[in-house]
Amino acid sequence: MQFLDYDPSDIDVRVSELLVATSDAVEPLVHPNVSEALAIFRQHLNMDVVFVSQIQDGRRTFRVVESKPGNTLVQVGHSDPVEESWCQHVVSGRLPQFMADAGPFIERGEAPAPAFPIGTHLSTPILLRDGSVYGTLCCFSQVVENKVGESDLQRLRTVARLLAEKLGTSKANELQLQPLDSRHR
Repeated sequence: MQFLDYDPSDIDVRVSELLVATSDAVEPLVHPNVSEALAIFRQHLNMDVVFVSQIQDGRRTFRVVESKPGNTLVQVGHSDPVEESWCQHVVSGRLPQFMADAGPFIERGEAPAPAFPIGTHLSTPILLRDGSVYGTLCCFSQVVENKVGESDLQRLRTVARLLAEKLGTSKANELQLQPLDSRHR
């Protein structure tokens, strides 16, 4: 018999338990566990912002945003043309999902010029069961975070898969979700 190394305080366990515990009868992105899970993830990586974006009708819209206190760089409900977004560049493969230092990508013109400094950036598509892209799960810091690595991208992908599963089983999966801003709770 094999025993798993299970530590209930481990970030992966805490985030997964929160996301799995959301009710399928509730819009998944509105459930308070989603914001709490994203906050834990953001704090663990020492990022400034983590968000869920939706890509629809040529636009990227921020649906859930969890930021450091006082940080207002990204606002729930804000929408912009998808082609001007880093999210679309990641989805289409023009940018990598993990950039330890986004500066060189910006300097070479590979990433759209941001309205504010971006140091470390992680992003992964949220893929629904039918293979379509709902949007992305992204996080970034305004400075380079040297302790963030590829294993953190794997964690982000796991969270995105859990969110996609909730979106796919939700009765609210008509992609017309109401924005949720965890800072206004």
